[in-house]
Amino acid sequence: MNIGKRFFSKATAWALLMAALVAAAVLWWVLAPRGAQQLYRTAPAKVGDVTQTVSANGTLNPVVLVSVGTQVSGTVMKLRVDYNDRVKAGQVLAELDPALLQAQVRQDEANMNSARAMLELAEANEARSRTLYQQEFISRQDYDTAVQARKSGRAQLDQVSAQLAKDRTNLNNTVIRSPVSGVVVDRTVDVGQTVAASFQTPTLFRIAQDLRNMQIDSSFAEADIGSIKVGQPVVFTVDAFPDRTFSASVKQVRLNATVQQNVVTYDVVVAVSNPEEILMPGMTAYVNVVIAQRKSVLRVPNAALRFRPETAEAAPKRKPQEERGDGSRATVYVLAQSRLVARSIRTGISDGRYTEVVSGDLKDGDPVVVGTALGAAAEGAPSTLRMRMF
Repeated sequence: MNIGKRFFSKATAWALLMAALVAAAVLWWVLAPRGAQQLYRTAPAKVGDVTQTVSANGTLNPVVLVSVGTQVSGTVMKLRVDYNDRVKAGQVLAELDPALLQAQVRQDEANMNSARAMLELAEANEARSRTLYQQEFISRQDYDTAVQARKSGRAQLDQVSAQLAKDRTNLNNTVIRSPVSGVVVDRTVDVGQTVAASFQTPTLFRIAQDLRNMQIDSSFAEADIGSIKVGQPVVFTVDAFPDRTFSASVKQVRLNATVQQNVVTYDVVVAVSNPEEILMPGMTAYVNVVIAQRKSVLRVPNAALRFRPETAEAAPKRKPQEERGDGSRATVYVLAQSRLVARSIRTGISDGRYTEVVSGDLKDGDPVVVGTALGAAAEGAPSTLRMRMF
């Protein structure tokens, strides 16, 4: 029994000793002074390029998209083209059943022959009436009646001729032809379907004139529209090719504004070259218009402009405009001999990650502070660690 108690006492003593050593190590880690390099994360100020852009989403569309319809009603008898077919101007796309219009044309031709015969009779009667009137065998009224009958016959023939020309045109319109050369991007009819051209022209096909030249219709907020000018370079991406960036340029800034829920936007048309024809109509484009660009300038991470030390000693008073870094004065902090040193700078444009340094007491390679080290307490801040006493 005494041996067991003696062994238990020694084990307890060793356990208490180890706990005390661990507690001492923790206290040393928390309370021991450390250099500023261990408390803050830094990044060097470097010379590089800064590109400022404004962004929006848009939709890729053909520059010219022609809707091909029909001026006459009828049943689709033949389809000559399908989706993605390349067509030339004047090529037959579809044919409607011409039976009814052919019958109408034959009826008009018969009416015209009848009107021509009536005109010939009226002309003969007028000639005879003229002779008889000159010989005073008929009155002036009878002669005028013959002249009027001839004029009426001529008008009737002209009317029938016009109707015949109209019906022949309608008959020709049963053959649907392409007005432009391009690619069929949409077909809305099938063989056997009846199309009615009563109140408006039905659309049968949509033809993109040239998919090698396309455009992006994008909506930019009114806050950004003042920075966008015709000819500015544009870069954009699409979901179909996430690892590829495409180049374009601003083609037009349309004056007509769109207002939705009190938000004003403007349509900016971007000209896109598509020589490989891999960009398709309807794709969503993520557009970035380059509004300013600086080459080989001193720049700092944007996080450096947002950093503020917690100690009052290292944080001098600053005006509100010095904290924004939006083209006015700003303050960054540099580690010099393990101490925070405030540097006043004047900023330029920003690309969202880096900001141009226009002037100030900062040079290439200076380690600017971008934040505190992960898990490190701020310099001078009291520790929140507490020891639990057993």
